[in-house]
Amino acid sequence: MARIGINPARGKISSYRPARVTAVLITYIPTLEGYFSQRLDILKAVLASMRRTEEPFDLLVFDNASCAPVVDYLREMESAGAIDYLLLSRRNVGKIGAFQIVFPAAPGEIIAYSDDDILFYPGWLEAQLRVLEAFPRVGMVSGVPVRDAFTHARGALDAFAANPPAGVEVRRERRIPDEWEADWALSTGRNPKEHLTATAEHLDLVLRRGSVEAIGGANHFQFIAPKEVMMQVLPREWTGHLMGQMRELDAAVDRLGYLRLSTTERYVRHIGNVITADLAEEVRALGIEASKPLRRAHRHWLLRIPGMGRLLWAVYNRLFYILHPVE
Repeated sequence: MARIGINPARGKISSYRPARVTAVLITYIPTLEGYFSQRLDILKAVLASMRRTEEPFDLLVFDNASCAPVVDYLREMESAGAIDYLLLSRRNVGKIGAFQIVFPAAPGEIIAYSDDDILFYPGWLEAQLRVLEAFPRVGMVSGVPVRDAFTHARGALDAFAANPPAGVEVRRERRIPDEWEADWALSTGRNPKEHLTATAEHLDLVLRRGSVEAIGGANHFQFIAPKEVMMQVLPREWTGHLMGQMRELDAAVDRLGYLRLSTTERYVRHIGNVITADLAEEVRALGIEASKPLRRAHRHWLLRIPGMGRLLWAVYNRLFYILHPVE
């Protein structure tokens, strides 16, 4: 049968123009039990707090095979106009695999990437853009400084600090508050006291140009970056790794001679998988009543047996993949 009529979209021009910034969020919440019991509440807080900026952006969400309630919520958010682009994967392709899909798809010239457990504070995007635009050859800018981010992929930073261009002041000082470092350690499963002890002698690299300051190092749980830089550093081959390869990404940025920097103030905060008591009020202020948090029990006697911790984690990880198989 011959075609009937003409497609009504022929000859039409869309008035839509992509924003300069594409915010990219990758989600992975396969269940709402155990480790993931508060993760949907955390995701809601992330999406609500991302709007605390005056800088326009398009939001692209890539879901890495989350459970049905999470996917339903994301679809509701897209229908309400809170998500501009929603990509749903029926399998978990990993973090780097998701990067290889969404970064080329992002229509903006700047990518603002975030994990799905990051709380944003007012003015977060403006602050990171100021750093990106103030210093030469910046490849990544994070919204919170973390000392761990300066321990690797720092060749370009060290070279820059050794011979800074005119108008740039460089100094080393104890700038990052210990409170922020302790929060980060706790949210990533580290012992805060041990972390602060291990970094007690560390001096932060502080750069200043005009009225803009930055701290050396960028973390990969949240950053903004020129899309052209990300397209240069993404792996060429598909690896299949579900996690990892983030430090390799940092190193690739560094090898190209780009600086990895962070804002001097805390504009984003890593939550992790638990909404702690001090975060509960901030989440409630966003209009989200979080479910009851997991209780942090005292150290179990089993963990006092040498090597038992490694064994239990191995069993835990094996059970997770039995319950949530990966294709």
